[in-house]
Amino acid sequence: MYYASIGMLSIVVHLIINFEAMKNVSQKKTDSARGRYRHFLYAVTIYYVTDILWGILYEHGLILLTYIDTMIYFGVMVLSVLLWTRFVVSYLDNKKNFGKFLLGSGWILMTYQIIVLIINLFHPVAFGFDEQKEYVAGMARFIALGLQMILFFLTSVYALFVTVKSEGTEKAHHRTIGFSGIVMTIFIALQSLFPLMPFYAVGCLLTTCMIHSFVYKDETIEYDREIEVAMEKSYRDGLTGVKNKLAYLENIARIEMEIECGQIREYGVAVFDLNGLKKVNDTQGHDAGDEYIQLACSLICRTYKHSPVYRIGGDEFAVILEGEDYRNRTELIRTFEREVDDNQKRGGVVISGGMDIYRSETDHSYNDVFRRADRKMYERKKKLNAMEE
Repeated sequence: MYYASIGMLSIVVHLIINFEAMKNVSQKKTDSARGRYRHFLYAVTIYYVTDILWGILYEHGLILLTYIDTMIYFGVMVLSVLLWTRFVVSYLDNKKNFGKFLLGSGWILMTYQIIVLIINLFHPVAFGFDEQKEYVAGMARFIALGLQMILFFLTSVYALFVTVKSEGTEKAHHRTIGFSGIVMTIFIALQSLFPLMPFYAVGCLLTTCMIHSFVYKDETIEYDREIEVAMEKSYRDGLTGVKNKLAYLENIARIEMEIECGQIREYGVAVFDLNGLKKVNDTQGHDAGDEYIQLACSLICRTYKHSPVYRIGGDEFAVILEGEDYRNRTELIRTFEREVDDNQKRGGVVISGGMDIYRSETDHSYNDVFRRADRKMYERKKKLNAMEE
């Protein structure tokens, strides 16, 4: 039962450590490599099962079942080597001759093992059981293990060779893959010397733990960071750099939910609309119009430094007042209006703005606040237009 207990411990740790990696999830440039590594993990899982069964069946003297299990055991063992080779070559993104050589060698080893197992049905060239029901290793078994050692070692050397030309995190990942192959080479050698000890299972466990700790986790963190950056970009307005309408709508939904739950009691809304943008576009061109929008946005952001600014239309902006900006809301809108008045006199950017606050006793939704702020913005626009006449 000692032999089987090592396999049981290995498969439990293996499934815990590699649960995420074994799920069929597509990610970044290493999609193909991740898929092939996942296949390797599946093969290792099946190997652990056959290894556990071998220990139980052999201990109870069930020779026929042990023989069948051993056939599967050797087949899955070589399959895992082939899948490891496919993973390494794919991860290193190598389509050159040596990568093809490694893949070809993996298939040759797989073919050799299948032929040996077929022959073993008639003559025990790989393994057998004597009259005392003792397991007897054959020469073909040692040859197969030797070939596996060579293939693991070659993939390791190749990964370490690529490491020399790598940099940063990629260099560390390639180095880890190289050392993982060396670990497997060592434990296959021990398995060859001690057939009744579960060294191969321990080697697989150490290898997958190394990949998980020093490669998979890093790439998952990097992937999550890329997703976060992509999400951040999707919430940004390309012209001004402030948040866009999608971010605005999501924030409104959050505010509505927090009001319903009683988590928010106060906030304000400032609404802005650019005066004269159409005239600038018509007379000076759209590049000048874009610059006009950017200058207007800059003025709004300078005024409301502590609140999120959103571009919610071509020439429309909104600010949801929070914290210090909410407390200083009256002074801020007056300061803003004075600067706009000065701009109008100097021929600068002119922006109409209106602001109002949430009234918990009468307001039923965010739109109630927005509509009041919007009305004030249009009243301000009328005044500014009248001043131009």
